[in-house]
Amino acid sequence: MSYTSASASSSSLELRPSAPTVVVAMGGHAFMQPGERGTYEEQTRNARMMCAELIHLVERGYNLVITHGNGPQVGELLQRVELTRDILPTEPLDMLVAQTEGSLGYLLQRALLNEMRPRNIERFVVTMITQVLVDSADPAFSTPSKPVGPFFTQQEAERARDEFGWVIGQDGSRGWRRRVPSPRPQSIFQRDMIRQAAAAGNIVIAAGGGGIPVTLSSEPDVEDYVGIEAVIDKDLTSGVLATDVEADLLIILTAVDGVYLDYDTPQQRRLGAVTMAECKRYIEDEQFPMGSMGPKVAAIYGFLQRGGRRGLITDAAHLRDALDGLSGTHFIGKI
Repeated sequence: MSYTSASASSSSLELRPSAPTVVVAMGGHAFMQPGERGTYEEQTRNARMMCAELIHLVERGYNLVITHGNGPQVGELLQRVELTRDILPTEPLDMLVAQTEGSLGYLLQRALLNEMRPRNIERFVVTMITQVLVDSADPAFSTPSKPVGPFFTQQEAERARDEFGWVIGQDGSRGWRRRVPSPRPQSIFQRDMIRQAAAAGNIVIAAGGGGIPVTLSSEPDVEDYVGIEAVIDKDLTSGVLATDVEADLLIILTAVDGVYLDYDTPQQRRLGAVTMAECKRYIEDEQFPMGSMGPKVAAIYGFLQRGGRRGLITDAAHLRDALDGLSGTHFIGKI
């Protein structure tokens, strides 16, 4: 856990339990623009651009919790593991998720500090390495489906399958990739710490990459938690976290300005305000593909089912307009 202060002392922050809490989830591609390689300089610049939008939530009086994806970044680490496998000890996927939680959290911490200083906003920023419990009996473990890491030729992928026991699959026309399980998040270990830190007025960065997947050991007479090679969907984790911290609002930032019906067809149309009944019907009609908008809508729907009041899906460029009801797709829970 690390802290950053906008010239604030530990006694200058006031508890803000009555302030509304917002959880904002953004993808790992938020750190990389199309056509970029994902260099340190590029990710630093993109983190600053994202935080320039997120800071408006702080200015509007919200207690802020931020989650983020890590797909491109953990993919790069996996590639480094493969390239150095013969000369350095390998590291499992859960360890790489932890590393990206720290590195991307650092970029966001520093960017938020630099946005707060000229505004004279006194908050601490904390990055919390977050473990998420998954069920070892989750059906996802019997059918690994989440592609991770670099692309291989079929021959390379089959060799890795035979040597390392990987599950492999073809990823479109771009090549073959390793596939890992994507179990559903059950509970978040650090939920109380995250809720308390946010209520104290801190900005909390948590559950990066969906969180580090851990489960109970399968060894007889052993009750230890162990890391497991899997990837948890960051939107589903964000929905669980929003419930756990008693958030008033869950925002999922994506690449488009809202949720569309009949997307990418001549009939596509953006949804404005959506009730729970409408959301359920659209999900049942399979309007939202699981590879793109599906988990985002499911995360918000689950949050509302568990008592959440509001959800919003939009992109960073339209966030301010969406907060004023002028853009985005708004999901309305029970009143």
